[in-house]
Amino acid sequence: MNDSDIALRLAAWWEANARDLPWRFGRTTPWGVLVSEVMSQQTQMSRVVPYWQAWMERWPDARALATAPKSEVITAWGRLGYPRRALRLQECARVVSEKYDDELPRTYEALLELPGIGDYTASAVLSFAFGQRIAVIDTNIRRVLSRVFLGTESRGGSASAAERALANRVLPEAVKRSVTWNQSVMELGAVICTAKSPLCEACPIAESCTFLKAGRPGLGEKRTRPRQRFQGTDRQVRGLVLAALRELPAGSSLTRTDAEKLWKDSVQLGACIASLDDDGLIEIMQDGALRLPQG
Repeated sequence: MNDSDIALRLAAWWEANARDLPWRFGRTTPWGVLVSEVMSQQTQMSRVVPYWQAWMERWPDARALATAPKSEVITAWGRLGYPRRALRLQECARVVSEKYDDELPRTYEALLELPGIGDYTASAVLSFAFGQRIAVIDTNIRRVLSRVFLGTESRGGSASAAERALANRVLPEAVKRSVTWNQSVMELGAVICTAKSPLCEACPIAESCTFLKAGRPGLGEKRTRPRQRFQGTDRQVRGLVLAALRELPAGSSLTRTDAEKLWKDSVQLGACIASLDDDGLIEIMQDGALRLPQG
C-alpha cells in the first residue's frame, strides 16, 4: 500500500468513525476552532466538550471575550487545567478584535503573532478552520507517522527536523485531502494508535505499518521527559486556591485564614498564592484576602 492508498484508507475510516465533536464538520467559526485547540492542549477531548460549549455560548467571538471580566473568564475555565491559558486566550481575543476586526488572520505568520498561539495551534487553525494545505504536527500525529513510516516510537519532546520533514513529505498534495489527512491521522493516534496500548487489530492501515511488522519494538517506551506527577505539586495547590475562589459569589473574597486551611504546607501555599498573583489569576488585598481579578 503506497502513501496515496494509506491516505484513502484513512479518509474512509475517518468518515465512518470520527468522533462527533461540536467544533468539527464546519459547525463552528474559525474562532471556535481556535478556542477548541487552546482548550484541548494537554487535556482530554471528553473533558473539553462541555466547557467549550458553555464558553462559546457565552462568548461566541473574540470581541465578546475581549471585554469579559477576568474573574468570569477564570471561573468559566473551570477545571480544564493550566488556567493561565484562559487569560492568554483573552489577550488573543483582544488582539483579534482590535487589530483584525474580530476575524482571525489567515496566514501562519500572523497567527503566530497572536498571544498564546504556537506552531501547532496556528497550523491546526489554518487546516481545520480555513482548509489550507499545511502539515499539522502534534503528539498523536508524530506517533502515528513515526510508527507507520519509520517503524519506531516517537518519544515526545519537541518535534525534530526529521519528524517535520516526514510530516511534510507524506501530506497529500490536494488541499482538501490534506485537511482530511491531518484530521484522520490525529484521530487515529487519539483513539486507535495510542501510546501504550494501540488497538492494532482495529487499525485501518495495519497492513502498511512498519512498526507492527517489526514487532512493535520499544512499545510504550518512556518519554524523554518523565510525565510529571500531580499529587502534592504546586499545580495541585494552585488549583485548590482557584477552585475555592470560583465557588464564592461574584465579587467576594477568601480570607487569608480560610485560604490557609486549603493546604497544610504554609510555605508552599504562600509561594503558590504569590505565583497566582504574578500570573494575574488572583488579586491579593491589603488584609491578605484573595479574590479573582476584578478588571
